[in-house]
Amino acid sequence: MSAASPSDDFSPPTAAAPVPATLVAPPQSPEALAAAATTLSRIGFGLLAVVSLAALAIAIALWQKVSGMQEQLARQSADAQAQSLEARTLARQAMDTVRDTAARAALTETRVAEVALQRSQLEELMQSLSRSRDENLVVDIESAVRLALQQAQVTGSVEPLLAALKSGDLRIARAAQPRLAPLQRAMQRDADRLRSSASADSGEALQKLDELMRSVDDLPPLNAVATRGSGVNAWQPEPIPADAAWWERALLTVRAELRSLVRVGRIERPEAVLLAPDQTYFLRENLKLKLLNARLSLLSRQVDSARSELATVSASLNRYFDPASRRTQAAATLLQQLQAQVKTSEPPRIDDTLAALATAAAGR
Repeated sequence: MSAASPSDDFSPPTAAAPVPATLVAPPQSPEALAAAATTLSRIGFGLLAVVSLAALAIAIALWQKVSGMQEQLARQSADAQAQSLEARTLARQAMDTVRDTAARAALTETRVAEVALQRSQLEELMQSLSRSRDENLVVDIESAVRLALQQAQVTGSVEPLLAALKSGDLRIARAAQPRLAPLQRAMQRDADRLRSSASADSGEALQKLDELMRSVDDLPPLNAVATRGSGVNAWQPEPIPADAAWWERALLTVRAELRSLVRVGRIERPEAVLLAPDQTYFLRENLKLKLLNARLSLLSRQVDSARSELATVSASLNRYFDPASRRTQAAATLLQQLQAQVKTSEPPRIDDTLAALATAAAGR
């Protein structure tokens, strides 16, 4: 595009373009206008009639459809009611059947319970009839075993208890009852244990105690310094030879007198050396009482008390009597044997047999 020149702005105006003839509406008459309005109204009424007919047709179709749906719903409702009535009838029949079945089951359970009760009663009667002999046998064996156990605890000898266990074993073997087999095995185990662990008879321990009590009076105490050792007086003056000169005799005599005035020795136990002679008598009597208490404890099967008394006697023997003396050594050896024998002697126990007797008496 070229730029406009300044002279173009001041150019004179041109003539107006002519208006086409088609754009100018021709003038119409009133009749034409009335005819056009009539035509338009007829067209509107026609359209309205068509729309009304279409709406009526649609309404009729919808009404027919709704009528069909109502009929279908009515049929379905009738079917549902019929099915509901049938279901109620079936439910009532089922409930009646259930009630009848429950009544029959209750009656059956009652009869079964009665039969079970009668069976248990019959079994108890049969067991009581079959166990009467076994129970009498168990009671007899238990009484014999307990009596033998008391005798063994009092006397310290297991022979009565072994005899009772053997007798019970033989009676069970003659009865030939399988229910008493555990009792028989328990009695055999206890008998074997008693035979294997049986210590020396208490009579031997009592004999040793009597021997020890008799030897107490001959035990040399530590304060008897003049007669210690081999029995020769260590402080006795040396013999004077018969062929000695007068001056040698005088020297030996003075020497003996000086040695009798002063004695030098080592005291390891002052309480034993400073013991007076009358107190030595009471010491011996006290030892005898201790040994007598140990004897009574052994007779009454009080093992702990016997051990305590023997330990006290051993301590007094080591403290107040001469350990270099043969009599003291023999007494100490005898006391050690007694302590070892009392330590290994325990009261007889038959726990397995008693437990098996309790189980058999309970009927299990």
